Amino acid sequence: MEVILLEDVKSLGKKGEIVKVNEGYARNFILKKNLGVEANAKNLNELKLQKKHEEKVAQEKLDAAKAFAEELKDKSVTVSIKTGSGGRSFGSVSTKEIAAAAKSQLGYELDKKKMELDVAIKSPGTFTLKIKLHPKVTGELKVIVKEA
Repeated sequence: MEVILLEDVKSLGKKGEIVKVNEGYARNFILKKNLGVEANAKNLNELKLQKKHEEKVAQEKLDAAKAFAEELKDKSVTVSIKTGSGGRSFGSVSTKEIAAAAKSQLGYELDKKKMELDVAIKSPGTFTLKIKLHPKVTGELKVIVKEA
């Protein structure tokens, strides 16, 4: 008997896969626990439509991330750092501070966990920060650090 899995089933397959199993296993375990449905014409058509919809949504998200990356390329954020005598800084600029500055200055909600700092920002200057917007898209934001 062929079954379309609605959820991941250990040692059988992932969600959306069509697998062949014994009738007893299908009736008594998979169908009973709503882990899958019988692979008939109606359910196969629904699976096909669902996959098409998921692909469309994924493409829209990718296009939106690319557009946002282009928009970010021209923007910059200004952050201040405390410095003592001789230009020595106290601490460094964190991604949390950069995310807060982006929200207040540009109005963008950027996730601090998706920001990648190559080196710690411990001195005034201009730095380029990479932000992971999508698994396939990385944007860049210019960060200007000034003395406080």
